[in-house]
Amino acid sequence: MSDKIKILTIGDHPLSPSGVGTQTKYIIEGMLKTGKYEFLSFGGAIKHVDHKPQKLEQWGDDWVIWPVDGYGNADMVRAMIQQQKPDILWFMTDPRFYGWLWAIENEIRAKVPMIYYHVWDNYPYPTFNRPSYLSNDHIACISKVTHDIVQTVTPEVDSSYIPHAVDADIFSPRTPEEVKSWRQSKNLDDKFVCFWNSRNARRKQSGTLIWWFKDFLDKVGHDKACLIMHTDVKDQHGQDLEAIIHELGLLNGEVLFSRDKIGAPDLAAMYNMADITVCISDAEGFGLSTLESLSCGTPILVNMTGGLRDQVTDGEQFFGIGLEPASKAVIGSQQVPYIYEDRLNKDDFINAMVELYEMGDEKRRELGSKGRAWTKDNFNFDKFIQTWDELFTSVYEEKGSWEDRKGYKPYEVRVY
Repeated sequence: MSDKIKILTIGDHPLSPSGVGTQTKYIIEGMLKTGKYEFLSFGGAIKHVDHKPQKLEQWGDDWVIWPVDGYGNADMVRAMIQQQKPDILWFMTDPRFYGWLWAIENEIRAKVPMIYYHVWDNYPYPTFNRPSYLSNDHIACISKVTHDIVQTVTPEVDSSYIPHAVDADIFSPRTPEEVKSWRQSKNLDDKFVCFWNSRNARRKQSGTLIWWFKDFLDKVGHDKACLIMHTDVKDQHGQDLEAIIHELGLLNGEVLFSRDKIGAPDLAAMYNMADITVCISDAEGFGLSTLESLSCGTPILVNMTGGLRDQVTDGEQFFGIGLEPASKAVIGSQQVPYIYEDRLNKDDFINAMVELYEMGDEKRRELGSKGRAWTKDNFNFDKFIQTWDELFTSVYEEKGSWEDRKGYKPYEVRVY
């Protein structure tokens, strides 16, 4: 019988390109390297060719991934817990996806503690989440906004601030010679290169970015700058980006698409090639691409929403430009009464683009250099893994599981 801590995870598929999926993979691999853990993962949020369990050769039986539709369901979790007897259930992303899970909290937490890695983008305080928050043994929060929300809505629940992190050895500055050679190979040597790396989803504002970028080009010249978008050009949750560039007449290389999935080293090369990385999402739990950019020494232009505000400034200096939202929009559903999205003003964005364009290479490199130092000190990958190791270990030791379960009082059913 294994003496390792066994953790059942639910979230984005760890091999998917989403920020949550990427960070899940990083965390799990970091935990496995300690030799103290084994993982069972429900990999959701993407379409699957088949649903057979997956193993990575490097980790063997210590990490098995079960592809699931959505994020799974109550019967799947019940079966996995009974069959595999994990010590901890760890799940992550937006709470609106887990109503079904919290509905069986009393069954799960009677046996194993629940750790939730929480994303919430914005104020006002979502008091309607209080019952969900109370259903966890610990809530780890992806941003300072999220942590403040959890502490305010449910101060009695254990919580912590654990932002995403980046491997600064992989996402690191390249030499000027490497950057120049790469840019020359793409005919971008003399252009102001803007990079956008994200999913083509509505809240990411991919189509809006192309439209606003055209207005920026109208100011500085269509031969002076280029936008490179690393994304799916057509996505059911986003827009047809090729149709947009044709409609706007951007047919002379003003907008280029990087369509293929690439590894972290190649992605780091693209950040290095760029003069700035842009993110104008209406809502962003954290925003991993901008952190990767800063780690490579490339400054960022972002909407000051969610976790992006934790990256672009240390409170005294900025590592690029952070734009304050010009307005808010309320969205929601039957399950989630309200979520506020932060909307930027087009003129503010274009003015910021012009400012970054005109400041020149030396000033941009200075901003990027400070951003890399900030990233290494505050979003350090080794500290990130150590923090998660300490959290998993403390919950395992303090809360226990199965016959050794401690600190949880099941609901009582009273008959009068």
